[in-house]
Amino acid sequence: MTKSQITARNDPDMTTSPDRYISTRGDAAPTRFSDALLRGIAPDGGLYMPQAWPAMPADATRPGRGYAEIAKTAMAPFIGDSLPPGALDRALDRLTKGFDHPLVTPLIELEPGLFVLELFHGPTAAFKDLAMQLVAALSDEALAATGETLTLLTATSGDTGAAAVRAFAGAKRIKLIVLHPLDRVSAVQRKQMTTVQADNVLNLAVRGDFDDCQRLVKGLLAEESLREQGRLSSVNSINWGRLAGQIPYYVSATAQLGQAATFVVPTGNFGDAFAGIAARKMGLPAAGFVAAVNQNDALARAINDGVYARRPAVESGSVSMDVQAPSNFERLVYEVSGRDAEATRAVFETFAREGSVTLPADLLDALRAEVSAVSVDEATTRAEIAHAHAAWGRIVCPHTAVALAAARRLDRNGAPIVALSTAHPSKFGAFVSDVIGVEPEPAPVIRALGDRPERLTVIENTPEAALAAVKGFAV
Repeated sequence: MTKSQITARNDPDMTTSPDRYISTRGDAAPTRFSDALLRGIAPDGGLYMPQAWPAMPADATRPGRGYAEIAKTAMAPFIGDSLPPGALDRALDRLTKGFDHPLVTPLIELEPGLFVLELFHGPTAAFKDLAMQLVAALSDEALAATGETLTLLTATSGDTGAAAVRAFAGAKRIKLIVLHPLDRVSAVQRKQMTTVQADNVLNLAVRGDFDDCQRLVKGLLAEESLREQGRLSSVNSINWGRLAGQIPYYVSATAQLGQAATFVVPTGNFGDAFAGIAARKMGLPAAGFVAAVNQNDALARAINDGVYARRPAVESGSVSMDVQAPSNFERLVYEVSGRDAEATRAVFETFAREGSVTLPADLLDALRAEVSAVSVDEATTRAEIAHAHAAWGRIVCPHTAVALAAARRLDRNGAPIVALSTAHPSKFGAFVSDVIGVEPEPAPVIRALGDRPERLTVIENTPEAALAAVKGFAV
């Protein structure tokens, strides 16, 4: 496929395609999946959303279907014909070959009516692998078709960066720059990023927290001097491709269970939870969604109190959830407001400018109809790790513990509850062993890290420092 053919397929005047994307801020022209994937954030600063939700086939949750078949059914409508033929099949083949469980995302019953969905059987032992492997493969397909190159930026609280480095290391047409908060990720998470010796990967350790890293990435994505050097994008969950790649495991869980469930999602940037909500918009039967946050509770305060306010992130054992400005909250506000771009822009421009915004009563009611939120403090997280070990003989990571603590508070009302288990406990072995006195058995991919040398660059928490580091690498 030639570059001109791809350009024609991205023509926003082509109204018959099923994969058209619009911005939550309303000032960007509609585009196609391939462009939304490679661009990441919309030109007006908003996040891309599908123009309409495709309908999920009636047999989507039929038991016995393999993960690749489920994922193709869920994702194909979002892609349409904007990528070369067979691109999704090749990406799904790469994905499933990288997981060490035949079901890819097995559902495990802990006690009657309470389940965990294991999402950590991939190459970095965390749920981010499920979407990141797909985004890497699909990006390769899009770039090979056009002959372009791409520089990717991502902020990480741990797992996103590790999954991105593993997925994109060695890519010929892609350079990857990862910003993580210095000394605020686990040792395993850091090593999974910094021990990969690939010339197309740059690891930046920022003197700040995750929200600082995310702010720097957003600023870099808007930097015209970088865009002049070629395509610039992000693989944070602001990228719609990431969210599309997370929808299938909600379908898989429902198929394994054989009925609708309430999903309890350990939540940082809200992408994982919004993927579940997207699945329900497509017709997936679901009893409800609960966003379980740790002591960094901006999302819970927004939904429960009606005030979305930013505070400095406080370090916790569930480090990947140390987020006080979850990007994908914008997608939820846009969706429940009736896709009102003007109202969405007003909320998030006020939040960016003042650090706090009071949500209108009608918007708040609509948010609560889609998702509830629970905050779990550090003491409760530790107690839940101990409970899981004592009651079920199961060792869980602190993020999974946050979800389980929230799940066990719920009234089951006949509907099963599924807590998402987002990481292998050995990624946070020191925290877990401090609670239960037992070191988790390392996942094979973690054991393989050994004592490899690390490579990273420490930078100050300023736009100038970030831009200087990126310019020196991206050229």
